[in-house]
This record gives sequence, structure tokens and C-alpha cells, in this order.
Amino acid sequence: MKVLVTGGAGFIGRHVVRGLTEHGHEVVVADRNEHGDVPTVQGDLTDPAVRARAVEGSLDAIVHLAAETSVLGSMRKPAWVHEVNVAATSGLLELARECEVGTFVMASTNAVVGAHDGTITEDLPLRPLTPYGSTKAAAEMLLSGYAGAFALRTPCLRLSNVYGPGMLAKDSLVPRMFRAAATGGRVQVYGDGRQRRDLVHVHDVADAFVRASESWPSGPTIVGCGTSYDVLALLDAAREACGRPIAVEHVSAKVGEMREVVVSPRRACDFGWRAEVDLVEGLRSTWADFDPES
Repeated sequence: MKVLVTGGAGFIGRHVVRGLTEHGHEVVVADRNEHGDVPTVQGDLTDPAVRARAVEGSLDAIVHLAAETSVLGSMRKPAWVHEVNVAATSGLLELARECEVGTFVMASTNAVVGAHDGTITEDLPLRPLTPYGSTKAAAEMLLSGYAGAFALRTPCLRLSNVYGPGMLAKDSLVPRMFRAAATGGRVQVYGDGRQRRDLVHVHDVADAFVRASESWPSGPTIVGCGTSYDVLALLDAAREACGRPIAVEHVSAKVGEMREVVVSPRRACDFGWRAEVDLVEGLRSTWADFDPES
């Protein structure tokens, strides 16, 4: 296939591009930054002209990763996050329809279902609690509408917390832990640190996107490891992975942060996918980017 990967120069995108290339597919990237290894349409996808350049030519599939992903950032700038996550997605879908692109795969999130006491599955109703979650829910509905009306195949991958090599520029928990380990500083932990998270390695996530672009059906599929750890346990795993102490500073819990994220990746497993990377080994692969002695 010939595949356009939006956000292909980013953290997840680079791994997806590599996975698609290794599977023999031709890849083009659309991103604000140059990829370096594959042809890149450089620019902001909120610009219709950039979207048009990205989709021109004969494409078989679009893997749409470009998005604003910060929950807290969406609460500061909700209108901008809507522009990036909803309006730009709508524009790309319409170009896919006009250009007869058969497949449109999108990165989504379990935040579309909001807070849930229990295991999150794909069958829960959409009840987002933040502007970020609402934009992804809206984008999922756009994909569903295009699948129903125009027979576009539109898998949505609802990702849990993704980690792995290439996180130097990120500001989520894992890179913050390793920056503290590298500098001897402290990592801020929101609240009591007992909030639970599901972490999935970026190599497993890239594999899921390759599989989805090749064959997965329309609709949501959760991509997570299926095991949740509280933040204090993740800190212990990070200390084991890097062999260094990581000091903690407890700060107030953040508004909009989910207390517990427990997901079931059963549907993805039914499609033949498995999360293969062990947590400590995965954290060790991530630490290599931060290790001042490497």
C-alpha cells in the first residue's frame, strides 16, 4: 500500500512509519517537522492547502496520528484543540472521500468514555469529561459517519498511556520520572500517587497501527497492555529500569485527571494483536534516551 501518516515525525509516528516500511508499504508523512527518512509534506494540517498537498496522488490508506493530546492543555485552549482534533480530521476525511482513499485509521483515546468504575471496553457509551476527550469522541463519530455513508474503512485505536524510546520532548509521567533520575531532581506526583494507569509500549502500538491499516474493521479498538499499575508502582519499576533513585514531590491532584484507567484489549487480541513488551524492559528501553552515561 501507499500510506500517508499524519504526525509521522512525532513520537508514535516515527515507530509507525518504521513498522509500515518494514512491512513493505510505501510511506509519506505529513507533519509540522521534517521526518528525514521518508517524503514529508511539511506544514500545519489545520491549513486546507497543507491537507490537500498531503492527500494528493494515489493513496491506499491514511493513518491519522496528528493531534493535540494534552488533557490539561485542552482545558486552557479548548477552541484550538477542537480546530486541530475535529476540524482538521473532518477536512482529511473529506479529502479521503474525494480521492477514493479506502482506509482511514485514527489514533483515539479511552478518555472518550470519561470516568468509569471498572474495566473500560469498546461498548461503553461516549461520555467525555474534558475538551480533549470530547474532540476525540467527535472525531470518532465523524469516522463512523464516513464509514456508514461512503464505505470507508475507519478503525479507531483507543490508546492507553504510550511510552518507549523517543520521549525526550514529551512531558508525561514516564519522561518526567527519567528526567528526575538523570538530574537527581524530583518528580511531581499528583495527589497520593495511587491513581492507576495502563502503559503500553510504543513498539506494540506501532504494530497495532500496521495491522489496523492492513485489515482491522471500522470502529473502536482498545490498544493497551490490559494491566494497570498505580503511579507509585510505576516509580518503583522506573527505579529498577534505570538503577537510580527517583525522588518524589507530592502536589495537588489535577482537575480532569481520571483516578483509574483499567482497559480490556480483548478485541485487539481477537484480531491477533498482543502487547508483548514487559514493563521493566520497556522502561529500560526508554531510559536509554535519558541516561547521561549512555
